[in-house]
This record gives sequence, C-alpha cells and structure tokens, in this order.
Amino acid sequence: MATLEGTRPGQPEHVMGAGAERRRRSLRPIVLYPLTIVLALLFLFPTFYSVGDALKTAKEMYLFPPILFPPDPQFANFVVAFTTFPFIVWYRNTFEVVILNTAGVVITSTLVAYGFARFNFRFKNAIFIITLATMMIPSQVSLIPRYIEFHLIGWLNTLLPLWVPAWFGGSAFAIFLMRQFLLTLPRELDEAAIIDGASYPRVLWQILVPLCKPAVATLAILTVIANWDSFLDPVVYLQTQDNFTVAIGIWYFKDQEFQVTPTDQLLMAAAVTSVIPLVILFFSFQRYFVEGIVLSGLKG
Repeated sequence: MATLEGTRPGQPEHVMGAGAERRRRSLRPIVLYPLTIVLALLFLFPTFYSVGDALKTAKEMYLFPPILFPPDPQFANFVVAFTTFPFIVWYRNTFEVVILNTAGVVITSTLVAYGFARFNFRFKNAIFIITLATMMIPSQVSLIPRYIEFHLIGWLNTLLPLWVPAWFGGSAFAIFLMRQFLLTLPRELDEAAIIDGASYPRVLWQILVPLCKPAVATLAILTVIANWDSFLDPVVYLQTQDNFTVAIGIWYFKDQEFQVTPTDQLLMAAAVTSVIPLVILFFSFQRYFVEGIVLSGLKG
C-alpha cells in the first residue's frame, strides 16, 4: 500500500498532520523574512534617497545617472539651510500649534466620547451618527466661511486659527476612536467608583483615562502628524514669515527665486530635518500606537 513520503506505514494520521505542519512552519521564515526585508528596503528607499540628496553639492544634484549617496557628504547643507531662512522660528511656531492642537483634540474628544460611551440620553445614537457623518464633509467646503469668520474676529496671520478650534470637540474621528476604546472598559469600574463617592469627572480622568493610554497615544500621534504636515490651513491664514510653520516655510523656501546658485540640496536638507521629530515620536510611542489601533475596533 502506498504511503505518504516521509511517513511510515501504520503511522497515525494526526502524527502525519503534525509533521506536515512543522515543515510548513520551518519553511515560513525562509519565505517571509526575505520578503519582509525586500519590502522594507523598497519603502525606505525614498528616505535614503532624500538623505543622500540633502548631503550632495549643487552639481551632484543634477548628475545623470543620479548617485544615491555622495562620495563627499556636505553636512554643511543643514547649517546653510537653517541660516538662510528663519527655520528656528518656524519650528517654534510648529511646536506651538502641534502641542496646543493635540492637547485640545485629546482632552475635548475624550469628554465627548465619555458622554457617548457611558450615558444614555435622547437621540444619542442619532447625534453620534450625525457626528460621524461630518467626516464625509471635506474641510475645503468650510474653508471660505472659516476664513471670513477668522477675518471678522481679527485672527488672520496669527496661529490661533490653527489650534483654537481643536478645543471645541476635537474631531469626529477622535471622538469615534476614544468612544470605541471606552466601550471596551467594563462599566463595573465606573459603578464601583461612584459607590465610593467619586464624581463623574473624577471617574473619567482618574480611572478611565489611565486605562486608555493606547487610545490616547494613538490619537495624539495621529493628531501630531496631521498638524505637523498641515499645509492648506497655514497657507490660507498665515501671511508673514514670522508666523510660518515648517511646512509653509519649506514651500516658501522652494518658491524663492534666488537662483544665482541652485538650492535644491538645501531644500532637501530642510525637508529631511523636518521629518526627524515625527520619526522620534512614532518610535517612542510605537507600542501604544499599535495597541490602540487594535483594541479600539474590538467593540462597536
């Protein structure tokens, strides 16, 4: 009687299945690891190329075929880029907007999400659906009314329009993310604290929020990235160099017509530097970020 290759006659079927499973597991790293490395290099290639461009001379920027990394790196490009334009001021403005906007989004969206997740009131589901529906409205639709509003109250060419609105509920996505995470926490925590005399705000900030660290970290990271890279609102509301953010500053850098010497290598140096804070932030909170994305979708 014919038998499967690698098995003995009379060998139990579950033993043969276990052997096949072990062979599949041993082959899996051989296939997945090289594939992962190839994909990682593919996605990281633009970053490597940008760093190489930031270290090139003006002549090397236009060589064909292009070189990936210059033989004589010009680290002075970073110094020249920061001294040619007031990048220090632009970084300060960006950090101000990012910190204040992120704080507003996290705090106010947590309050609203707490109401949706823990309290019952009339039309709660309808209000929540309407809140989610606002995510379908592009921000460009309200751009002109917001511009007129900020013009009337004298906020144009200031940083206020970039962070004050975040303190009025955050955003629909932020509310949804925090609500989904709060729903995964047992209500017995609230009930036990209330029986002990805790108020609802104390239950939220001292009991529930510490358990929401993954969701809070996820929301904070996404908000920081969105504000750090934001271009449309700053370019509409900001008019003078003293109030520019980094994104607008790099665009202004590129738009200048001082072409006595090519400046693309300086532009790349400024662009590479602008990414460093985001990279540090992501890797510092990567564990919370991944955990928050996973757990926030467990319960509807």
